[in-house]
Amino acid sequence: MADQAPKPDRDTLLSELSALTATATSADGAVSLSVNTDGVMTGLRLTDAVSRMSPAEIADAVLRTYVEAQRDSAKRTGQLLAPLGSGGYLMDRLRWRVQYEPAPPVVAPARVEPDGAVLKDRSEETPADAPPSGPSTDDDWYGKGMRFEPTW
Repeated sequence: MADQAPKPDRDTLLSELSALTATATSADGAVSLSVNTDGVMTGLRLTDAVSRMSPAEIADAVLRTYVEAQRDSAKRTGQLLAPLGSGGYLMDRLRWRVQYEPAPPVVAPARVEPDGAVLKDRSEETPADAPPSGPSTDDDWYGKGMRFEPTW
């Protein structure tokens, strides 16, 4: 029988796993974050570069940087656990984390009115018709759900 690598000492393995930290930084340097061996975010740093980004761009940069840090964490955790075997649920989850790819960002177009204004002046528009006054029938109440009349 071939010699197998000795299994690591339990306390040493637990110590290495609990000390494991993976850090990733976005390509533009705007986002930097750290995760632990479980892939849980333990630190987040945003630079002033985010002030020139839209909220959607910031969210995408954080997500992609987070995924990169999780991949590194999963690879390193897998290397530490490899002497124990490569099967089982935990190793399957680590392989999944290494292969995970987030969906491409959805970029919503900015809503701009035809005249170029972001906010439209609606003061010249005709107001909506006022609701009919007077008593309502029971059918009106049951068909439209519960309402509160201030005259009660």
